[in-house]
Amino acid sequence: MRSKLDKHVLKNGMVLLGEPMPGVGSVAFNFLLPCGAATLGPGQCGAAAVIQDWVFRGAGERNSRQLVDALDGLGLHRSTAVSTHHLAMGAAMEASNLAAALELYADVILRPRLEVEQFELSRQLAIHDVIGLDDEPRQKVMIRLYEQFYPDPFGRPGIGKLEDLEKLTPLETADIVKTGFNPAETIFALAGKYDFDAVCRQMEQLFDVPAGARRAEITPGKPGQLYTHVPHAGAQVHIGLMTAAPAITSESYYDINVAVSVLSGGMSSRLFTEVREKRGLCYAVGARYSTLKDMAGISCYAGTTPEKAQETIDVIRGEFGRLWEGITPDELERAKVGLESSLIMQSESSSARASGIASDYFLLGRVRSLEEIKERLEATSVDSVTRCLRENRFDEYTTVTIGPREVVLT
Repeated sequence: MRSKLDKHVLKNGMVLLGEPMPGVGSVAFNFLLPCGAATLGPGQCGAAAVIQDWVFRGAGERNSRQLVDALDGLGLHRSTAVSTHHLAMGAAMEASNLAAALELYADVILRPRLEVEQFELSRQLAIHDVIGLDDEPRQKVMIRLYEQFYPDPFGRPGIGKLEDLEKLTPLETADIVKTGFNPAETIFALAGKYDFDAVCRQMEQLFDVPAGARRAEITPGKPGQLYTHVPHAGAQVHIGLMTAAPAITSESYYDINVAVSVLSGGMSSRLFTEVREKRGLCYAVGARYSTLKDMAGISCYAGTTPEKAQETIDVIRGEFGRLWEGITPDELERAKVGLESSLIMQSESSSARASGIASDYFLLGRVRSLEEIKERLEATSVDSVTRCLRENRFDEYTTVTIGPREVVLT
């Protein structure tokens, strides 16, 4: 039996989506607001990171302290995140607190106070996070990798850039909120225990505001450099490399995910076995798939020593290239088990499911049921994965290194 999907569109264009989860007493929701890193103008990289904190420093009739107390009083597990296209605001809670939580979030989204004296606190937090990347080179190398791999502005870091954050003003940031929090381009998703008719009635009242003008499609620019080195006087080298892959809209989507799991799905995966266990080249190695609407890539991280950096990159690229020669039935089965285990865990988390529903609707224009995803994974085979890999050979890599010296790429 397939999961039920609830859907309603408000008069102003906001899309409401829901999936009931029998047997749970919790509910989670997620707003996708069209205010992501790629939607911001020149010199505003990081504005969304400031906004995700600033809007919670007072909204409606509540000042900062009163709003925090109200949110905490409902026992909300809150989350915010800045992605390429969206600023996501979500919360999970006991189901009986849903209506009260939605009232508070309507204030945050439609009536944030945006007080000037609170702005600097939010901006300094964002600046602190960027500066803190110097102590987190593994995170830093992957942020720089995505920035170089995807064409501008799609690779812009949600965390922001220091030079832009330092120049950001309260006035221009408030203008971003006014234009970026557009109901017509907002997706709201919830999962768990709820009454969808009641939610729709409440949302019609809470978000009874005119739709703003839809933004023009973002025109992609050029990708960054194929190789970037960030000097760092340390005893380690942090390596990030990324290569193009079929996007989520492709028929090969499930096959490429199986392939990535074969490459880096656990301690029996090829990267772990060949790079770390057999050769002892690095202390950490792993790859993951990421997708936007029309473009996607497989990224890989490795941490090693300066003496082993060159060989580490060469062996990793060799394992990527060896994939298209084919995978074994055992590798296929292990990959499916791992991916389906992740799917089961998602099915038990209302927060994860609400996030997945919203993401699916934005990327695909529809929501895949968990049953559909499982069936599509089960349908993959050694032949289908091998065919996908042969049609999408990894022949170009974007590479970023952080360490005391550069490597040579051939």
